[in-house]
Amino acid sequence: MKAIRVEQPGGPEVLALADVPDPKPREGEALVRIEAAGVNFIDAYHRSGAYRLSFPLIPGQEGAGTVVELGAGVREVAPGDRVAFASGAGAYAELIAVPAAKLVLIPEGVSTKQAAAVMLQGMAAHYLSTSTYPLGSEDTCLVHAAAGGVGLLLCQMAKMRGARVFGTVSTDEKARLAREAGADQTIHYTTEDFVAEVRRLTGGEGLQVVYDGVGRDTFDKSLDCLAVRGTMVLFGQSSGAVAPIDPQILNSKGSLFLTRPTIGHYTRTREELMQRAGDVLGWVAAGKLAVRIFRELPLAEAAEAHRLLESRRTAGKLLLIP
Repeated sequence: MKAIRVEQPGGPEVLALADVPDPKPREGEALVRIEAAGVNFIDAYHRSGAYRLSFPLIPGQEGAGTVVELGAGVREVAPGDRVAFASGAGAYAELIAVPAAKLVLIPEGVSTKQAAAVMLQGMAAHYLSTSTYPLGSEDTCLVHAAAGGVGLLLCQMAKMRGARVFGTVSTDEKARLAREAGADQTIHYTTEDFVAEVRRLTGGEGLQVVYDGVGRDTFDKSLDCLAVRGTMVLFGQSSGAVAPIDPQILNSKGSLFLTRPTIGHYTRTREELMQRAGDVLGWVAAGKLAVRIFRELPLAEAAEAHRLLESRRTAGKLLLIP
């Protein structure tokens, strides 16, 4: 099969199309023919060596396609089923063997590409808004990179829960997209002081929660946006890792809460995975959640996909099509 293989960590140029042996499903696994693979920042972290992994590797955790073969003992899916996943290993390929317990059936009314585009980021937005800090009608939140893949979904889910939503953006077009997704206020962080704007818009009180997937460029100032006993949710680091923090800072800025969640801890059981994925895919099927696919690229152009992602010029989801 064709797959993207990374021999050693580096920049996007290390993503090379290669012929590799077809995977074989082991006990408890299903072999899936991938029709679309999602491109995520976690893939760039794996490629660059930011996380300690063994090389060579095939990147990609998220995708969707059709089950073609089962390993022993699989009961969750059957050959011919349309399925999606957000915790595979090696999705930048034509075929992938995935633990069947990690696969979710794609409902009618949701295309395979939509499922590939929404699984990881949709479930991230779901756990952020319903579990990490469960938003309610009395809350005001700030979503950084509000026109990004997670941002657009998180704005929509925050509005579903009745919250007031502020979003930071870098262009007028991204501001338009964020407002269409439900942001009540957009702040151009390249030309405006988002702390001053947040304080002005909240009458000086600050926010109940900041959802920050940007990291180094926004973290310190985000703490200054929070109300007393507010919650800082750092769920990504697209601009780079945040420096170590003295816990006393949280005290001095209002007895703040700080958490660094990851999706694996919010989908630990199949029941929780099915509940979150069921909500997300069900909302897409019902037309309640819009999925914006920014661009589709052939598998061979994985390096270009990573360049686009890391440029932070995208608005929505990038997909690779084998």
